[in-house]
Amino acid sequence: MSSCLGLYIENNVIKYAKVTKDHELLKVEAFGVKFYEKIGEALEQVISETFSYNIPISINLSEETYNYFYMFSLLNKNDLKKAVDTEFESYCYDKKMNKNAFETRYAISNEINDRDKLKIIHVSANKSSLAKSMQMMKEYKVSTISPVGVSIANVATVKPKENMIIVNIEENTTITVVVNQKIYNVEKLEDGSSEVLEKISSKENSYSKAYEICKNSTIYTMEGQELQDETNEYLDYIMPVLYKIVTKLQDYISNSTIKFDKIYITGTMSVVNNIDLYFQEFFQSIKCEILKPYFVSDNMKLNVKDYIEVNSAISLAMQGLGYGIKTMNFKKQSIGDQLPDWLKLDVSLGKKDKKNIKINFDLSGKLDATERWLLRGAAGVLIFIILYSGCSVYLNSKISEKIDEAEEVSSYTDTQIALAESDISRVKEKTNKYQEMTDNLKNINEKIKDDLSLKNSIPNLLVEISNVIPQNVQITQIENTSDSNDRHVIINVQSKYYDDLGYFKAKLKEEGILNNIVSTQGEKQGDFVKIVIEGDLP
Repeated sequence: MSSCLGLYIENNVIKYAKVTKDHELLKVEAFGVKFYEKIGEALEQVISETFSYNIPISINLSEETYNYFYMFSLLNKNDLKKAVDTEFESYCYDKKMNKNAFETRYAISNEINDRDKLKIIHVSANKSSLAKSMQMMKEYKVSTISPVGVSIANVATVKPKENMIIVNIEENTTITVVVNQKIYNVEKLEDGSSEVLEKISSKENSYSKAYEICKNSTIYTMEGQELQDETNEYLDYIMPVLYKIVTKLQDYISNSTIKFDKIYITGTMSVVNNIDLYFQEFFQSIKCEILKPYFVSDNMKLNVKDYIEVNSAISLAMQGLGYGIKTMNFKKQSIGDQLPDWLKLDVSLGKKDKKNIKINFDLSGKLDATERWLLRGAAGVLIFIILYSGCSVYLNSKISEKIDEAEEVSSYTDTQIALAESDISRVKEKTNKYQEMTDNLKNINEKIKDDLSLKNSIPNLLVEISNVIPQNVQITQIENTSDSNDRHVIINVQSKYYDDLGYFKAKLKEEGILNNIVSTQGEKQGDFVKIVIEGDLP
């Protein structure tokens, strides 16, 4: 017979359940809910009251993150692990996170939309958060740290080819999807009981009283809506949270190709009366009910509702007893954890009794054959334990050294990559600066060429004009604009004859002396006809 104490710990509340396994029979020996201000004192009280100093303790993982990766089903175990690690490393790179700061576990499920692929449920938790949990429980025998979003399926009746959803409304809400007896999806919602309890406790000045108010609250059906508003003023805090959870669950179901048979409701908010009827109004084609541990009989004297409120703790205790997905244990195994059960000492002593231990072992007189064999056996076991411990310590130290070396190399590589990226950035900056300087030089050269070209173009223009100007045409003025880069020329000419002016203009255009030639109408002044010819130097 083995036992495990499940502790579901959140802000201000500890839910606990001590579960005993005798062959395949399960029994909850002790359970309850404890509110606290100092976590250390509350843990001491729970463990003392349940006599759990020397039994394994299973606690919930906190602040975990769920990701989903899809792999080919033909990958072997080693290749699959490498592929999952690569996917998570890529995820951390995209999110600008340090992969080494997280402890990870994963479970495998079949992808229902593609038989050739596996769906990987990947769970990650910050190592600092895990260290904080272990520091909090350092005086006790913690064997399992698991995400409650995964362990909660342990208490449900799971049938073949039955698809169900477990809505666990604790401090935060987890929606666990089970397809054909396997966990298929876990989604965390920010909405949960903490929002309700904090609002009520702010008015009642008591977290435990807020919890009792929730237990005594009743949700009425649509026909009893008027009575609901008059009966409990705190339903105004409860109903909006439940509505947000139901709405998000509706979105998930409507976007899923899975046909669900049941919706189970559990957690702190499941103590609200008629919450299953409230869910049923939104999901009329799916049976909605409160999640009751499958091994708890309906004819028990205790109120089943009392069990239901500690389902999270029961599921964690069952996880510690070997139920559920074993790979989801975030507790690193120590040497003691790795010893077989027959080598572990089972001493049922309370913490306060350890100072008064008396050893009654009488070696007086002659030892008989049985006693000698017992001593020899004990000595052999002791030698084996010492050798096993020594080898384990040596191997662990070597593994730790290799891990430290790997982390050092990884850190050095990261540093060199950062330096290389910095150098690349500086090179790009210099390249841009040189490009800018090159462009400026090109612009200056072009300007110099234009200036030289314009400088020589005016004398050339005069020479070309002298070759085509009729004898009776006189140039009174040649003008260039004030802009030194402007190639526009204005020529004032006069003649006694219109034909000569027309001939002169035609020759300027025909010989290509000026482009875009335009002229004014001839104006008679005295004996001369005057016109203005404009054009651009080629």
